[in-house]
Amino acid sequence: MSYEKIEKHYLKEERKKLKLTFSVNDEKFTITVSPTKRLVDILRDDLSLTGTKVSCGIGRCGACLVLMDGNLVNSCLVLSYQVQNAHITTIEGLKKGDLDICQKAFLDEGGFQCGYCTSGMIMATKYLFQENESPTDCEIKEGLSGNLCRCTGYGGIYRAIDSIKRTLDSQPKIES
Repeated sequence: MSYEKIEKHYLKEERKKLKLTFSVNDEKFTITVSPTKRLVDILRDDLSLTGTKVSCGIGRCGACLVLMDGNLVNSCLVLSYQVQNAHITTIEGLKKGDLDICQKAFLDEGGFQCGYCTSGMIMATKYLFQENESPTDCEIKEGLSGNLCRCTGYGGIYRAIDSIKRTLDSQPKIES
């Protein structure tokens, strides 16, 4: 396909707009965007939520992780049409008054260096403990396997996760 045909197709697609309604961090939004716009770009450009980072853009690094309907997703791989009626939680949505347990542990244990991977690491950690309050070391490594830290700051990251695990393990369990 020639460049002109590709450009014509792209411009035609850009003219199509979708009206979407969804919630981010418990706030409802209705916006009109291109169907090919990525969720990460909606968050950063349209909603000014810049805690979610863009690094690789192809779902390999985990910097753009968010929770969508309770599931961990790479927001660089989610197109706008997929967010209709979705409930999305970003790093900004974890803080309700005080820092979330994951945010606090990363801060206390130095679980970051340059900080670029931090929001994705925290979101992956939040999801990990949401699914399993007492993960094994193997489950922790698996839970973070989609996240890359270019600074190799994994020591602080794993100390933060151990701190969360110790905190949760020390809390009384409610039997159902």
